[in-house]
Parts: sequence; structure tokens; C-alpha cells
Amino acid sequence: MITQKELASYLEQLLNVSSFKDYCPNGLQIEGKPLIKRLITGVTANLALLDAAVALQADAIIVHHGYFWRNEPTTITGMRHQRIRRLLINDINLFAFHLPLDAHPELGNNVQLGQRLGLSINAHFGPQDLAVYCDLPVPIKLTELMERIGQTLHRPAQLFGTPAAKKQQALQRIAWCTGAAQDYFESAIAAGCDVFLSGEVSEQTVHIAAESGVPYLAIGHHASERYGVQALGEHLAQRFGLEHEFIEITNPV
Repeated sequence: MITQKELASYLEQLLNVSSFKDYCPNGLQIEGKPLIKRLITGVTANLALLDAAVALQADAIIVHHGYFWRNEPTTITGMRHQRIRRLLINDINLFAFHLPLDAHPELGNNVQLGQRLGLSINAHFGPQDLAVYCDLPVPIKLTELMERIGQTLHRPAQLFGTPAAKKQQALQRIAWCTGAAQDYFESAIAAGCDVFLSGEVSEQTVHIAAESGVPYLAIGHHASERYGVQALGEHLAQRFGLEHEFIEITNPV
């Protein structure tokens, strides 16, 4: 068991929150009960996750995608009212960590995804050094990487910029950044990467891939960001003796 204030302070230091310029507040977003014993983690604080947490009598929820995003409406009505009301009437704490959770060197989304794909981070690049790459000692084929992604994430990767005839090309420097990091693609190309993986794809991403000759793999925003919050929850459970469960709310995006 841990107090809400102790957990908030520990997470702020662990994830080095103050060093990031982010699009949302990181840390405790909705205040609940003062003592925490049962913890739920999930990718996004949608209503389905909140209902699952209520059913499990959770004291706190930690997510990657929380509330109060920049340029979002500031009124608490409709969908936002339903979500926040669910937390308040059940006295559940909501913690959210966005970029700090992407970047953590042990528990972060990028390192956790890399571990599952057999990729060790060699360097960081791009704004706030959020994107990463791995230099493989032995090159692998693009088809092999795509098969590995499909088996690991249980969904196929979408390939852009490479015709079928070139799917056997060898890759040595593999770059990635989880979530909606397609804007890092050109930085990956400038860093000499042979392929770039991220969660989503934008209209211009298709053209960049085609014209640069560097393949782009869209592997799913949700699918690529499952693992950091799970690792964080497991870490907290071991350190503070908390009951922890990760709740998977399926999302095809």
C-alpha cells in the first residue's frame, strides 16, 4: 500500500516529468482516495477502461493517454463529464504519463517495444530525443521484420513506400517511435535509417516513403503503446506491494 501523494511524487521523479515539454499534464489528473492498494493500468482512459477498474474496485488507474490535452475543449460536458464523473463517484485516482512514459530508458514504450522485437536502442534522435534506432550486427530482411511485428503485436504492419519486389531488401539500421510519431520520419531518413516504424501514418508519409526509398511501417498507435504502462504497473507492484492488473481495451488504430 502507498499513499496517493507518495505515489505521485515517486512517479514524477521516476519518469523525470519536469524535463519534458508535453501536450497534456503528466501526473495525477483526477484525485481519488488517499491510500492505494489496487492499481489498474491501460493505454487510454476511455469509459470501458474506467468501468473495468470500477468492477475490480481499483484505487488508482495509470494510463498513457489521459485527459486535458492542449486545444481540447475545457468544458466538462458530454463524454468528458461521463468519464470524470465515473472516477469521482468511485473515488479513483487517475494518473497519466505521455511523453515521459514514451522515453523512459527502462520502462518506456520505445524500449519495451524494442525488447519485444529483439531491437536494442543504440541512439536517440529527433525533437526531445524521443525517436530511437538500432544498428543490427547482422542485417535482416524487411519481410522478416514485418513477420516479427505481426507475431509480436498480433496485427500486420502496413507497409508504405516499398514495392513488393523490394520486400527482400536488407535492413541494418531500424528506427522507431511509438504512437503518432510519423513526423519523425524525415529525421530518421537523415539519420541514415533503413526503415522507420511508428503507430500511425499521415497523408504526407506515403509520399515521403515513396520518394526517399525508405520504407515506413505503420504498426498501430494502440498496439505499439501497450507495453510501457504494463512495465510501469509491474514495477510499482513489486516495489510497493500493490495489486496490479493491465486491462486491454482493443483498438484497431
